[in-house]
Amino acid sequence: MTDQREVSIVRRPGRTLSAEDGLGALLAAYHLRTETEKGKPVADVDALPGRYRAEISDPRTAFVDDVVLVAVSGDAAVGCLVVTAPVDGRSEIKRLWAEPAFRGRGVASALLGDALAQAAESGAGAVRLSVWSWRTGAIALYERLGFTVTESWDERDQLVCMERVL
Repeated sequence: MTDQREVSIVRRPGRTLSAEDGLGALLAAYHLRTETEKGKPVADVDALPGRYRAEISDPRTAFVDDVVLVAVSGDAAVGCLVVTAPVDGRSEIKRLWAEPAFRGRGVASALLGDALAQAAESGAGAVRLSVWSWRTGAIALYERLGFTVTESWDERDQLVCMERVL
């Protein structure tokens, strides 16, 4: 049995990523849960918008210019996060997900800490992210890590935009 307290973060820049890594399943869970929370539940991955299906089926292509971080416990992928290459001095954090059984164990904090380090190493002066307003636990975590609410760069209703200077 895997000790759920032992979680490590694996960086996947320029490495072949596939569903076999467990990343596809993590992304599927993320997108299915998000659609449900938006009040648009779908039965399965096939009913998701095309761009989300593309991330799930071929993360290597979808995130070709990004760094994908995968949290692993034993041989199981238990969390993920994508950090983009800097544009105009800013990187963006996307697709933060921790398997429900591993929540409260520091998976998201570890992923975010590594993402901030990755962004700084790549020359970013700031990191930004967007989060749905109903994800209050995530917003609280981001605020604890120094992110502040900023002017929105996205027109979607109920989306909170946050940024942290590195």
